[in-house]
Amino acid sequence: MTYLLDTSVLIQAKNLHYGLDFCPAFWEWLIENHAAGKVGSIDKVEDEIAAGDDELTKWVRDHGNGMFLKTDAPVAAQFGAVSTWITGQQYDPAAINTFLQRADFYLIAHALARRQTVVSHEVPANSVKRIKIPNVCVGLNVRFMTPYEMLRRERAKFVLGRNA
Repeated sequence: MTYLLDTSVLIQAKNLHYGLDFCPAFWEWLIENHAAGKVGSIDKVEDEIAAGDDELTKWVRDHGNGMFLKTDAPVAAQFGAVSTWITGQQYDPAAINTFLQRADFYLIAHALARRQTVVSHEVPANSVKRIKIPNVCVGLNVRFMTPYEMLRRERAKFVLGRNA
């Protein structure tokens, strides 16, 4: 199983539970599991993070080698499926326009193209003003889960001490 991380996973990890300064094990886990072919993200997520200027931007620059997949022809071939589903729903035109310009649109197209699992902190919501990743995933039969579900499924352990 391959996991594709949404921008929210990395930003919230840095800001909350897995700060780069006090929980380096989470970030090492990402690097190791990326090397094993299990965890990654996409170029558009990298672009969203690069727009900032903080320790996460630096971490991505220093450790993101190959972790952020480029949008290629198989991914582009899924753009129609994603946009057709979205425009076939009852979302406000402004919500559709915003979604089609953000990394979320590309993330779902990547997942469709490669049968990957989207990982996000977003939860489904019945709002016409904002399109949520889980709603689109359900509509397109794309697997999704929270980062905590991913960590449990992969049996991640962030422990202190030599006998870990």
